[in-house]
Order: sequence, then structure tokens, then C-alpha cells
Amino acid sequence: MKPTASVVVDGARLRMTAEAIAIPLASVCAAAAVFSLFLLFLGKSPGQFFALIWQGGFGSSFSIQNTLQRSSPIILTALAFAVPAIIGLTMIGAEGALVLGGFAAAVTALPLIAIGLPAGLTLPLVAGAAMATGAGLIMIVGWLRHARSVNETISSLLLTYIAIATMSFFVEGLLRDPGSANKPSTTPIGKDYMVGSIPGTDVHWGFVAGLVLAVLLWVLMARTTFGFAARVTGGNPRAAKAQGLPVGGLILACSAISGACAGLAGFFEVTAIHGQANASLVAGYGFAGILVSFLARHNPLAIVPIAILFGAIEASGGLIQRRMGLPDATSALLQGLIFVLLLASDTLHGRLAIFREQEAR
Repeated sequence: MKPTASVVVDGARLRMTAEAIAIPLASVCAAAAVFSLFLLFLGKSPGQFFALIWQGGFGSSFSIQNTLQRSSPIILTALAFAVPAIIGLTMIGAEGALVLGGFAAAVTALPLIAIGLPAGLTLPLVAGAAMATGAGLIMIVGWLRHARSVNETISSLLLTYIAIATMSFFVEGLLRDPGSANKPSTTPIGKDYMVGSIPGTDVHWGFVAGLVLAVLLWVLMARTTFGFAARVTGGNPRAAKAQGLPVGGLILACSAISGACAGLAGFFEVTAIHGQANASLVAGYGFAGILVSFLARHNPLAIVPIAILFGAIEASGGLIQRRMGLPDATSALLQGLIFVLLLASDTLHGRLAIFREQEAR
């Protein structure tokens, strides 16, 4: 008896889901194995290393809160990469959008504070400025890709360097606070205009914003006609254009969403962490978000737990340095190794017999 069409479809969907989970998970395990060999070569214990990651990330209430705090910008930058990826664009400019968005937040906040505008009105305006700045930066990339066929990966990377240089130019020059002798910064926005923490925790509201955005973007990209059109365009832009879909508008819209997410991360970095714009904004969160998005297969909901895991790796860096005598760059090395093996494993999708439908005999 031949299976019904619905059974065949459900079986195919199940195999695709299993493949999407198994291959990234296997790449992470392979990276852990290779990294363990590296630690053994250095005379260090892999078991102790991974135990310290757990202890530093989830071993206590303080560790958990520190992990969630560090995962907040990673969630937002991973979303910034995932949305364009769904439409077929590989944009790596979230780091630049975060930095420029954070700089815009600081620059916008200072005159509003100077005229005495209350924090309840200032912070939404500052957040809007940061998101608009990030969106504008990434929309340039989208326009270049659609209108001039400029490779979006190259243009977004170059614009990241331009964004960081722009922030540095003003922070070290015209907008430098005279009191920031050792580390050039803008004038602090002040404690009264900082974003507070979630009641009962030390985690700022950026984590909640990331959770909400992850759900909203999943609904947008998976359950709406806009998301369907974006997925069709990502699968075959020429076919989408032939079907009358507004490919250019979709690309610009996804670019704007991407930049807004990264700009919002910059807003929280300034208003919840640093209190001013300076070189601390260039923390690599935009590049960590690329790895998280790849591991999540660009699924906004899957991004959250993976970003929390990477937040734990970041949070445990100090503990690993003290207990094992390893440098701070150790966690970055592990992340880079995961990224390389993940990219290599991406070539396995659709090629493993275990995930393919067996032909009827």
C-alpha cells in the first residue's frame, strides 16, 4: 500500500527538520572535540574547561544574569543577520550598524537631555534614532545589491569599517568629552537617562526586547504573506520577479529590519551598559550574531537559546582565565572554530542518505 501524499509530505518535513538540527549540532560537537585536542596540546584539561563554561554561565544566579546580559546584543545582531539571509542576502554589517546606532543614540540623547526633556520621552526618541541609523546603513547595502548588483557581503563589510571609523572620528575629535582622558568618549548621558534592569534582576531590558523581536520576526517571516514573498525571493529571485513580486521593495524592507535590530542593540549598549559612546561599542557582537544565526538556520526562535549559550561562553571568559591561566581570546578561538566547521558542514545538507527519502523497492 502506497503512502498518502500527506504522509509523504510530513515525512519529508520531519527529515528536513532532523537534518537542520543534526548537522549544526554535529559541527559544534566536532569543534568541541578539535578544541579539546588543542587544550590537551597545551597541557590543559578539556573537562575542566567545559565545566568552567557551565559554572561561569549557569552555575549561580549571578552567572545566569551575566549570561542573559551578554546574550542580549547577540540575539539582536543574530536577528539582523537572519532576516536578510531568509531573502537570500549574506549581510555581515550588523557590527557597523550596532556601532553607528549606539553613536547616534549618544549624540541624539545629549541635546534632548540638555533641554530638560524627561527620560520617558528621551529614551524612545533615542531608540528611534539608533534604529533609524542602523536601518539606513544596511539599506544602503540592500540598494547597492538590488540596483547595482554589488555583492552585499563585501559592501556590508566595507560599510562596517566606515561606520566604526566615523564613530572614532567624532568621539576622538569634535564630540569628545574633555574628561575622558584615557579612553575617548562622548559626554555621559547620566544615570537618570539610563535604561534600568528588569525588576529583581541585574539584566537590562534589552534581553526582553530581543525575546519580543524574535517572536515578532518569526511570525512575520513564517506566518505572513510578506515572509512568504521573502522566502520565495530568497529561493529564486528571477522567478519571484517573474511572478510580479516587488523584489526590490522586499530587499530594502528586510535590510531596514536588519539594520534596525542591530541599531537597537547599539542603543542598549549605550543606554544600559556604557552610558556613552566609545570604542567599547566595537565588541564583536555583530560577528558573533552571524555564527548564532547560522547555527539556528536563520530561525528567529532558535536564535534565542543559541545566543544564550554563546552569552555563557562570553560570561565564563574571566573564570577560565583565572582558573586555567588561559587568555581572554580562548573563547573567541572556540567560537571561530565552531564557525569554520559549521560552514564546512553546510555542504552536507541534502547529501546524507539518512536524511533522504528511500526509494520504494
